[in-house]
Amino acid sequence: MSDRYTHTQLQDQDMTTSVIVRRLAALSGASAVTAGAYGAHGFKNKDPDDYQRVLFETANKYHFYHSLALLGAAHSGKPAVAGTLLIAGMGMFCGSLYHQALTGDPGLRKVAPIGGVAMIVGWLAMIL
Repeated sequence: MSDRYTHTQLQDQDMTTSVIVRRLAALSGASAVTAGAYGAHGFKNKDPDDYQRVLFETANKYHFYHSLALLGAAHSGKPAVAGTLLIAGMGMFCGSLYHQALTGDPGLRKVAPIGGVAMIVGWLAMIL
């Protein structure tokens, strides 16, 4: 009986994790739309160079893609693992690109490749 109870507890925990990852995907998607709107309209008042605009568009594109990937992660075998990797990767990759695009400061650019690797591993973690 204790094995069955433990199995039920694990199923409940997986469901809770899936719900959390799905909600984080929704928040990430909403923030990607917000950032995209800012990029489309906010840059008009500033005068960023073409490189900053490209950085912002790249960050926003990957932000959108990986917000959708989070929805898939919520339904994977290990949603906490895949979700954590995707979220961390988005924070590092997209965050550093957004930062440089908005401030012109390249100080965080070394973090972007680490974030890119985390996003790749997050996709692969959905196999588990």
